[in-house]
Amino acid sequence: MADEPYLAASSTLRHGPALVVLTGPPGCGRSTLLRRIAQAVPGPVHAGGGLAMLATVPALALSRAVRARLPGHDVPLLAEAVRSRVRGGLLVLDDLQHCDPATVAALTHLARHCRVLVALRTPHRLGDDTHRALRAAATAWLTVAPLSAEQAGALARRTAARLDDATVAAVTARAGGNPLAIIALARQAVAGRAAPGDVDQLAYAIATALADLPRPARTALAALGLLGRPAAATLLGPGATDLLAAGLVQAEPGGALTPVSAYVAETAAGLLDPAARTELHQRLAQLTPPAEAARHLAAAGDHAGAYRQALAAADAATGGERAALLLFACGLDTSIDLRVRLAAADAALIAGRPGDAAAVLAAAGARPGGAAAPLALEVAVLHGEALLQDGRTPAAHDAVRGVPDTAPATVVAARDRVLLLAALATTPMAALETADKIAARHPAPPPGVAAALAAVRAAHRRPGWDRELAAAAETGDPLIARWSAWLLVETLAADARLLDAATAARSAARAAGAALAYGWQTRFAAAADWALALHGPATGTAAGGGDGADAVLRRAANLTDRALPEQARAYATAATALIEADTGLLATARARLAGAPAHPAADWVAREAAWLDGQPERAAGQDTGSGLLAGLHAITARWAAHDLGVATHAPVPVDLPAPARRTLTAWALGSGFEAAAAGWQPVALREQIRCLLAAGLTDTDRDRAVAALLHAEQLADTAGLTVLAGRARRGLRQHRVHRDTRGRRSPGALTRREQDVLALVAAGEPTRRIAGQLGISAETVDTHIRASMRKLGARTRTEAAALAFAASATRLDTSDHSEDGR
Repeated sequence: MADEPYLAASSTLRHGPALVVLTGPPGCGRSTLLRRIAQAVPGPVHAGGGLAMLATVPALALSRAVRARLPGHDVPLLAEAVRSRVRGGLLVLDDLQHCDPATVAALTHLARHCRVLVALRTPHRLGDDTHRALRAAATAWLTVAPLSAEQAGALARRTAARLDDATVAAVTARAGGNPLAIIALARQAVAGRAAPGDVDQLAYAIATALADLPRPARTALAALGLLGRPAAATLLGPGATDLLAAGLVQAEPGGALTPVSAYVAETAAGLLDPAARTELHQRLAQLTPPAEAARHLAAAGDHAGAYRQALAAADAATGGERAALLLFACGLDTSIDLRVRLAAADAALIAGRPGDAAAVLAAAGARPGGAAAPLALEVAVLHGEALLQDGRTPAAHDAVRGVPDTAPATVVAARDRVLLLAALATTPMAALETADKIAARHPAPPPGVAAALAAVRAAHRRPGWDRELAAAAETGDPLIARWSAWLLVETLAADARLLDAATAARSAARAAGAALAYGWQTRFAAAADWALALHGPATGTAAGGGDGADAVLRRAANLTDRALPEQARAYATAATALIEADTGLLATARARLAGAPAHPAADWVAREAAWLDGQPERAAGQDTGSGLLAGLHAITARWAAHDLGVATHAPVPVDLPAPARRTLTAWALGSGFEAAAAGWQPVALREQIRCLLAAGLTDTDRDRAVAALLHAEQLADTAGLTVLAGRARRGLRQHRVHRDTRGRRSPGALTRREQDVLALVAAGEPTRRIAGQLGISAETVDTHIRASMRKLGARTRTEAAALAFAASATRLDTSDHSEDGR
């Protein structure tokens, strides 16, 4: 049935976030169906679409929809900016085949948070990978089917009431169920003309229908086809009035005219002979802004004029739009000023496009002797920086090695930065010697060199490396500052300086947020929450501003509900799942980890959650990461081997922080766990508890073993680490110590509303959403949570949820399967 796509799309979009894609050939009625669905779905509609002539402008379709300039250079930031404006409304995009790559990529993020309806003409030119990603993200992929014979006949009669049955049958047979073809063929049939049987019926019908228009109207329609966007009547000329009278265009709010069928307009442009098309492009170039004018001139073959217009447009643009215009200028078949190539590469690097930056400089002969002096050396060092950021380290080294010491100081500094970072990536020990030479050459190093020197010293943990990286993170160059801050955060975390890492990450997140660098801001925020989650709730106030485990969980879980860069999503997911697993919400943690990106932090939490859940066989695996994470992977593997009763002689990884090294040494020797626990006390509470558990399970002296287990139980109970507290009690029972230090946990004391609230807490919902779902205020939610915590003897809201569900499971199954045996 023809209404099946309408009904399916309308139903899907009424039930929350979804991406619905309507596909079909030209003239099949996609745009009309798009408007019908948008009218049927409740809520505000944000409508936009791709424009053929501006298909390379970043985020243009989305900017048209939300009526705001958007950051097209950063896809996660773009998706979040759109999500914050669309919220509970409906985002509608027509002509997706004309959208830029950033818009299409953002749809896969938006599909998780917004209701999105798009139309895609087939065939299209989307890449195979892009098409597969779009299909995977789509909730519904609906093909606009041809009209049935009955519907086609009814449309033909509405179009031309005087047609007899035989003519209607001929029209519908030739049109193949395509509404646009039916309308055009019916109109020409009533005028006494018919298309030859061996040509494309749709194209022939459109061409014949357009032939009846006056020449100014055909020119105006062709202009709309070349523009690929709505245009004012004054731009289209005198033919605009005839197009309105013929029903081929319609007026938008504000007076701009848009074609009823973009395909008809493009067909009108295609019917122009080459000379007429060139003349029209040139005319449009005189009437449009520089960015559009450049593309019209390029289409007309005037590459020199297009070059000038693109540079004029770039002067008024910023961010990704400026980079796109300069790169467009450098791709034209005309003489390109070397300074323009340098500007294009610099803009591309700032926009996060190092591959494009390297390509535009390579086209200039980016070698010390391969470009005209005096800019040749600047080209070479910027090419090296682009290659370095693109991950092509050997090529980066080769690009700058010919730059002489006699070059200008800024060029030598840029060369030395590339050489030093390339050496660090390939031969870390040799990088130390290189760093000493470069430091001697630059007594007052510029920011880029200072950051590279700090990176080398950080890699080798030279004294003062953290102060140097922190200073580099405060430089005025945003790229160098963020790169240095991220290296500082990760290196501090690798050294088990978790509170220092969280403090540095919070500071960098604030700076990135002030600069609207959302991708960096969320990465730093997620890393801060990860460090605090691992450090533990007992001392999470130093960097968290008084926040406990619940506050960290709330922030990290909120991040996982947004469109994030992969690294940020991995850290946020790891932080959330670790707190959930430690407090007994193991099923929730496993479900969350199932969608986590591959990352050492998320990988370790997945293995740790399996161990906490009594599945040691799933906790073993290949160690990943370095520093602290490498140590945590190895420690979890030792626990898994212990629980399975398997002897292991795995070597201790190198370059571990002291607490991790002492713990693994204690496992190898079978003693020394209490000393290792003391080493973890200022670092990670949960690992301190695990060392005390190991002491209680391995010490042959009963009194020392019981003391260690009692200490572990007390720490775990105070921090709300439900599962580890249960392990401590299980160990105590092995020594015939039976005790319970906590308050009553029976959910029978909970009201129905308190149980409903805790169920949503267990699902990871924040207070605001719980209030919305239950129809109560946020203050009432907090009151229910505090009452539940008091009744259950819980110290955090998360522990309360875990205790309620653990006790509920015990009532259903009285066998001893829980961690604490009760």
